[in-house]
Amino acid sequence: MADEAKVLEVVEVARVSGKIRKGANEVTKAIEKGDAKFVVFASDVSPKEVVMHLPLLCKDKKVPYFQVSKKEDLGAAAGLPVSTAAVAVVKEGDAKKLIQELSGSA
Repeated sequence: MADEAKVLEVVEVARVSGKIRKGANEVTKAIEKGDAKFVVFASDVSPKEVVMHLPLLCKDKKVPYFQVSKKEDLGAAAGLPVSTAAVAVVKEGDAKKLIQELSGSA
């Protein structure tokens, strides 16, 4: 399992230098369209059904994905004042190297 702080750092760096999509619906669309380069979702989402399709979708489309423990942390990394269930990086920006490092360790 990758370091959670590193995964959240990817989201932050991509938010500043690239482009991200926030929320389970946006993330699902980004994966289906083939735009997502990296997906992160929270394990404390309730109900679980909101994000439980994401790992399968990511595997199907060969997108690296990671799970973090708190949706609050994920929301903060995405620059939101609220928590978010999922984030997809669609343009890596300066996070490209970090994503490659994490994908190699997945």
